[in-house]
Amino acid sequence: MWILLAVVCSLCLGMAFSLIRNQTELRSFCRQLDEISEGSHMELTANCRQRQLLALCRKLNHILRGKDRNHLQYEKAETLLKQNITSLAHDIRTPLTGALGYVQLAQECGDSGKKAHYLQSAEKRLVQLEDMLEEMFLYTKLAAGDFHLSEEKIQLLPLLGDCMLSMYAEFEALGVSPEISFEAESCYVRADEEALRRVFLNLIQNALLHGSGGISVRQSGNSLVFENPIPEGTHPDTEQLFDRFYKSSPARGKGSSGLGLFIVRELMRKMGGDAEADLGQDQLHITLHFPEIKFL
Repeated sequence: MWILLAVVCSLCLGMAFSLIRNQTELRSFCRQLDEISEGSHMELTANCRQRQLLALCRKLNHILRGKDRNHLQYEKAETLLKQNITSLAHDIRTPLTGALGYVQLAQECGDSGKKAHYLQSAEKRLVQLEDMLEEMFLYTKLAAGDFHLSEEKIQLLPLLGDCMLSMYAEFEALGVSPEISFEAESCYVRADEEALRRVFLNLIQNALLHGSGGISVRQSGNSLVFENPIPEGTHPDTEQLFDRFYKSSPARGKGSSGLGLFIVRELMRKMGGDAEADLGQDQLHITLHFPEIKFL
């Protein structure tokens, strides 16, 4: 009887000691969590060797590390967003300020010829601004997933020719002509016409704005390759070229939102294709990959 009582007492004392130790460890966890909540980047530590408490400590540390990673990613994204907003505000203000300046000159000018020139220049700046705002609007639709594409048979050469023709004034101002090479004039794809038109226009505008000459387009299997020479000394990062707001040069004000090539890749992917870029012999090559190019 006394032996049994001694055993029971020993068990009770062991359980009481274990309970007190666990409570002490939990209070330690609470103190450490209070420090972490106040900004400390410490990790939880456990003084006991009890398996369940050690597992709890490891799990909490795993959660806290994930929280720190998410916080760092959020801070980076917030910093990038602020930088992009600042850059976009500058890009929008540049053509707007230019247009206002030309309008003011036209108002103050008595020469009808000069006045017409000033108003024409103001109109160009406003068209430039309209294009930038349209790209930004399209970007928000793509980012929100609120962009629905149709699928129809589109002949590539007529659509590309129409896009080139719409940029005739820009080609003429630079004194260059586009070069187009297709295996057959009857080639076509299944795609959304307006989305494909935007892809072609963005690539042509990118070549004229940032290139150092004309542009050539050639068909290669199920792909279209857009090529243009780049200014001497420039080395655009082809890995980042399709990133949002990427600009290869820190000098801004060329009438670009930095969204053109991002939109190109997003639209191509939504149509089941893709876009990639590479450099070779001072030429930028942007390749549009289609699921299939067929012939009538």
